[in-house]
Amino acid sequence: MRFEIDQETLPIKFDFFNKKITLYNQNFRHFCTMTKNDYQNELEWLYKQAPNYQIDGKRAYKPGLQNIIKLCEFFGNPQDKIKTVHIGGTNGKGSTSNMLASVLQEAGYKVGLYNSPHLIEFTERIKVNGQNAEPDFVYDFIQKLRDLPADIRPSFFEFTTVMAFEYFHRLNVDVAIIEVGLGGRLDATNIIKPMVSAITNVAQDHQNILGDTVEEIAIQKAGIVKPNIPIISGDENEATKNIIHDKAVENNAPFIDATEIKTDLVTDLKGVYQKKNIRVVLALISELQKSGFNISEEQVQKGLSNVHKNTNFLGRWFEFSQDPLTICDTGHNKAGLEQVFSQLNSVDKFKHIILGFVKDKKIDEVLEMLPGNATYYFVKPEIKRGRHPNDYEHQLKKSGISYKIFDDVQSGYLSAKQDVKNGEMIFIGGSNFVVGDFLEKNLQK
Repeated sequence: MRFEIDQETLPIKFDFFNKKITLYNQNFRHFCTMTKNDYQNELEWLYKQAPNYQIDGKRAYKPGLQNIIKLCEFFGNPQDKIKTVHIGGTNGKGSTSNMLASVLQEAGYKVGLYNSPHLIEFTERIKVNGQNAEPDFVYDFIQKLRDLPADIRPSFFEFTTVMAFEYFHRLNVDVAIIEVGLGGRLDATNIIKPMVSAITNVAQDHQNILGDTVEEIAIQKAGIVKPNIPIISGDENEATKNIIHDKAVENNAPFIDATEIKTDLVTDLKGVYQKKNIRVVLALISELQKSGFNISEEQVQKGLSNVHKNTNFLGRWFEFSQDPLTICDTGHNKAGLEQVFSQLNSVDKFKHIILGFVKDKKIDEVLEMLPGNATYYFVKPEIKRGRHPNDYEHQLKKSGISYKIFDDVQSGYLSAKQDVKNGEMIFIGGSNFVVGDFLEKNLQK
């Protein structure tokens, strides 16, 4: 995990002898001195004290809102002091929220953005106008965890959620875009009372928590629908769309079907699947305009065209290099991988495909979808939940594909880079953690 501070917005003095970072925080108006180790130690302590779903899996998931309610009350309910937009769904939450943030920034608004998981640095989860939360705020806020009453034992996600609410409140954002962590009905973010909510789509993912069928999962996703608050659906499946619609009727909430929107607008996020997410963004913008937000057509176009620049969003059909063409994508569930692999198949190049998975991944489903005309490099993500390819090599042998196995992502990438020939391409994906491992090792080089 790298320690980085944006030097354009935060004056820094670095003492190379004592390895101390002294910074003046313009938002909080105080000086803070801490070492890199201080900051890293606090993050590591947080990971250990508060179970993290990304690391620990299902045992870290704390369904229900009782704990987050107590936690927010302890910090003065910062979520009630900011305007919010709530975005859920199986796939596309991150893309949709970042596109919306970019448009609002182009319109001159100060925008908070809460996404998960992070790819490289913890502070990616909490941004204001594209800038990561400042390390001194994170450091100071983690100290408060030590003062929590005995009856509040937050999960990692619950604590980072209230951290985001407090950060957005302190920085006095005009609006905060809040991405659902997992599911919806029992997710920690569901404590907010947003101006508008959206569900991008519903597909099978986290079945061990949310249910085996898309209908069961849709019920959980639709749990973010609240009385009288508009809900936007981007789902093309009639069965799941009807579940969201019925929940809207039950709550007297205006229902907007984004799939009916016709548009030829494009975004700098290059995945073909972004066309569906754009429709959700346009529906969200329309509802915000009704609430008094002044957003022009030109600002919509500029916002969609400058998502990377405005929000520093990474990982969705992200072009790491052109020579050789190297693409990363964090699509990891069945529906997401189907879209990614379909787009890969449309690229007329021989492919070197680097894939890795977590332990609960159904490998047989992935093998059924793999693009042809490729060599595969199966890797183990560094995270504790990362699955070593040796565990499923018996399935790889039966598939008949050409493959190699590596202990880590970087080794697989270096091998692919050595093997790739002129006119061929490299792809890295299968998991958020594979893309994160790759970017952490290579993005700054």
